[in-house]
Amino acid sequence: MASRSDEELPALTPDERARYEWQMWIDGHGEPGQRKLKNTSVLISRIGGVGGTVAYYLAAAGIGKLLLAHAGTIRPSDLNRQILMTTPALGTSRVDSASARLRELNPLVEIETVGENVSEENADRLVGKVDLVVDAAPLFAERHAMNRAAVRANKPLVEAGMYDYDGQLTTVLPGKTPCLACLWPNDPVHWKREFPVLGAMSGVVGALAAAEVVKCITGVGEPLTGRLLTMNLRSMSFRTLSIERDPNCRVCGALSPVG
Repeated sequence: MASRSDEELPALTPDERARYEWQMWIDGHGEPGQRKLKNTSVLISRIGGVGGTVAYYLAAAGIGKLLLAHAGTIRPSDLNRQILMTTPALGTSRVDSASARLRELNPLVEIETVGENVSEENADRLVGKVDLVVDAAPLFAERHAMNRAAVRANKPLVEAGMYDYDGQLTTVLPGKTPCLACLWPNDPVHWKREFPVLGAMSGVVGALAAAEVVKCITGVGEPLTGRLLTMNLRSMSFRTLSIERDPNCRVCGALSPVG
């Protein structure tokens, strides 16, 4: 993300100061961190159980703009985990429901929606409109398309995924950390579009991903760069694994290492 001096960052309004007061008490965050959030745009694909939680907490935190990409309409099976969808909205657009819910939470955040899933055809266009990307798509074809676009555009990418009671999370900085293709050069065997999902597991991973985004923007703490966080809620076990770039990666291998 392009850095701007404190003087160039957008000022906070009285309403924003009141809304984010407790957040600005965080050591290292303060008003400068809040102004950085206000100055940042984030693409989230998709906005289901994981991505919807990310969007919700970024809107609550005062991100400047959210670009939400998700095709289709709300189905009953979405409602055990997708907190931006509602029962009265069954059969209607997912992105319209998400936009309405987020605007109810925080009307100060700009929301743009695209009723499409990320693909090779639209990934560069969507990634080019934002400062940072969150990948919460269920299909690896979508994930790889977004990863390639983020690497080409040199945009940070927060990778978040879950299955059953398991979750994982990492942050990709092109040219510095492993990208998705370094870790999974090919789609996992037998991966399916529909899989076992506990709503609380989606929420845990989504909340952690939202924290990663805030850390990347504000500079508070240490993001999961060069590290993969794995978790299992059956045993309440969490592990952080060191990961390395693949110098022969077909996506990021040609990039010069960044210090």
